[in-house]
Formats: sequence, structure tokens, C-alpha cells
Amino acid sequence: MMNESENTRRPLSEHTDEILGLIRSSISPLAMKDRLEDYHENDIAAVLPELQPAEKLKLCRVLDPDTLSDIFSYLDDEEEAAQLLSDLDIKRAVAVVAQMEPDDAVPILRKLSRPKREVLLDLLDTETRRDIALIASFDEEEIGSKMTTEYIEMPLGCTAQEAMASLSRQARDVDNISTIYVLGGNRTFYGAVPLRDLITADSNASLTDLTITSFPYVYAQELVEDCIETLKDYSEDSIPVLDHQNRVLGIVTAQSLMELSDAEMDEDYARLAGLTAQNDLKESVLQSVRKRIPWLLILLALGMVVSSVVGLFEGVVAQLPLIIAFQSLILDMAGNVGTQSLAVTIRVLTDETIPPKERLRLVPREMRVALVNGLLLGVLSFLFVGVYLMLAKAQPFPMAFAIAGCIGLALMVAMLVAGLFGTVIPMAFKRLGVDPAVASGPLITTINDLVAVVVYYSLAWMILIQFFHMH
Repeated sequence: MMNESENTRRPLSEHTDEILGLIRSSISPLAMKDRLEDYHENDIAAVLPELQPAEKLKLCRVLDPDTLSDIFSYLDDEEEAAQLLSDLDIKRAVAVVAQMEPDDAVPILRKLSRPKREVLLDLLDTETRRDIALIASFDEEEIGSKMTTEYIEMPLGCTAQEAMASLSRQARDVDNISTIYVLGGNRTFYGAVPLRDLITADSNASLTDLTITSFPYVYAQELVEDCIETLKDYSEDSIPVLDHQNRVLGIVTAQSLMELSDAEMDEDYARLAGLTAQNDLKESVLQSVRKRIPWLLILLALGMVVSSVVGLFEGVVAQLPLIIAFQSLILDMAGNVGTQSLAVTIRVLTDETIPPKERLRLVPREMRVALVNGLLLGVLSFLFVGVYLMLAKAQPFPMAFAIAGCIGLALMVAMLVAGLFGTVIPMAFKRLGVDPAVASGPLITTINDLVAVVVYYSLAWMILIQFFHMH
């Protein structure tokens, strides 16, 4: 289940028309149910936004609770899932929730009205209600809210034969059986045993000897963004989630890890655009305005500063109006370099496996890259602009290449400074305890515009007017 910040229209599958045709047909409920079972639940979930309310209700009445629970788990929009759940009669709604993974059910239940949610929870069995309450007790930003409570566990000290017998009993109700978690006294986490090792072990072998005690784990109250890189470093099907007494509460599966990674990436992209969260197509215009206006006001103020600085060089422009035609070239290239450095820096800062000293090496590295790129592009712009001014503007050779040289030098300096700012600013944000992604592309670009304007017109004044005495 994706969280609310990820709400986007999923691409329709090649079976869309077939599924829609079945739902909208007049065949009997049993025949419709049998034919819909030939399709994956994800494909059925993909067509739900295309259905009318009456057609959605018809579908929910035809399918069994187990299939419906899988379809609900694949829905991207939790509000839509909650609305469907509300439209069902209470017994059927309870049956659907009881079949769902607790981590999938919690986000949907949070979207229900409080009276409806309380009625549903009261009618659930004690174990399901306890699992849902456990996951719901964690904040949405904590890894505990993303775990599932279904996993295979074994007591420390049993034999492989005893573990296989217990596995056959537990596997009836658990999907994640590829890793067996070994628990000591008071359910304390001891380690894990891959299913393959257990199957191939001698029946009298001690489970203790088969256990991997260095198996990775996380604590339930860790923030998702803090531990996701750690989780990604291990190619495990699942990783245990512990409480502060080192007892196993649940596991984070590989599927959940992929969804979390995608969610973090989407959020970073949104912040790079100057937003506070991924834009929701269903949010109101007023909500979108409230999200964007703070950044736009900041950028407006910085833009006015840039315009004011340009005004300080009116004398330069009055004497050499030709140079204003190349202002956008300097500003655009500086902005591009700054955004590239920003993207690289954020990627490095969010990788918890990279030591702080290694991160600091990024500053001189990005400056070297910007310097080399600036030198190459500066030389190219010197040649092309010089030729352009001679052929298209009929400027004499000395004046054409003097202006071109000023532009090339300004481009190199502006790109070098842009690479520095694109690296240092997000690092400063990180040092201050602010998410480095907040140092958005528009912010970096605007600051670089300011620097580029000052560099360009200052060099034009010093080189072209003061040194070459051009007018």
C-alpha cells in the first residue's frame, strides 16, 4: 500500500478493457467471479478508478473477502479504498479487513470516520485487532508503521526437525516463510535462519548452530528516512523490527522496502521542486497554492534582488548594449551546473553508509568538475560567440573576440561558483538539521543567477570598458 503522498493514477494494463467488460456485463455473479479470478488483483485494482460507484459496489459484492483484501492492498489511493470499505455492509467490511495485512489495513482505517472505524475494530478478532493497534501506534514516519506482523518464529534451542514441524503449522497463515526468525527468552531477537539452510540441515542439528546472529535489524521507532539506506544495503527478503527491549514486533518485507524507497525518492523530487510533499491530483487549488506560495515568495524576493543588481550595471549596458543578449547564456549554464551539483550532493548526504569525512571530499571534487566543464564550455563559447559577432553582427575582429573572451571567462567563473554553491548549501542545511532536499533547485538557481549577474557585468566593466575602452 502506498501512502497518501504518492497518489498518482497508475497505468492501465492490457487487460483493462476485458475486466471492464466483465464488470459491466449482465452475466451472473458466480460466472463473473469465476472469470475475474483469472486476472491478477493488481489489474483489477487498476480499473477501479474507471468504474462508477454502482459498478464498484457490484464488484465488491461479487468477489470474496480474500480477493477483495488483495485488491484493496494494491490500491494507490487510500481514500478510495476507505470509501469502498464504507459502502460495504459491516460484516463484509470486517471480513475484508480481517484478511488484509495489518500494515495495509491501517492507512485505510485511518481514512474512515471515527464511528465507522471503531465499529469495524470492535468486530475484528482479538489477534487482528491487536496487530492493527500495534502498527497504528507508530507515527507514519516511523518504520514500525510499515512492518507486517506475519512472520515465522522459532524458539532458541530447538532442533531442525522440530523447527520444520513448527514451520509447517505456522506457514498456513503466513506468506513470508523464506526467513525464520530465532527468538530467545522474552521473545528477544537472536538471529535468523534462511529456509534453504533449514531444509538441507540434518534433522538432529541444533537451530542455534544454523542461526545467523549478524542478521540485520531495525528498531520500530527509527525514522524511515534514517534507516532506509541501511535496509537497502542488505539483499534480504525481510528484516526484523524490534522494540527497545530487543523483542521482535514484526518484519519489513522487500516489497515494502521498494515502496518506501520509491516514496522517499518521490518526496525528494517534490522538495527539489520547492514543494513540501508530492503533489496530489485530488487536492484543491487552495491546498496547492498553500504548498507552493511560501517558496514562490522567497524566490520572488531573491528575483527582485537579482533585478536590482542588474540595475546597478545600467552604465555598462548603456555603453555596451550588445552584451545583454548573452546574459541568459551565463545565467542558464550557472543554474544547470548548480542543479547538477545539488542532485549529486543530496544523493551523497542521504546515503548513511558514507562517512562524514568522505562527504566533505565532495566539495573539491564538484569544484574540479565545474572548473573543467567551465573551461571547456568557456573556450567553446569564446570561439562560437566571436565568430557569431563577426558574421551576424558585423563586429570587427578585436571587438568581437574581446566580448567573446569576456563571456567565456564569465561563464567559467559562474559555473565554478555554481558548483560550489550547489554542494555547500545542502551540506550547510544538513549541518543545521534541515533536510538537504529543502535546498531546492529553484533556490540554488536563483542564488546562482545573482552571482552570475555580478560576475558577468563586473568582468564586462573591467575588461571591456576599463581595459579595452569599448563603448
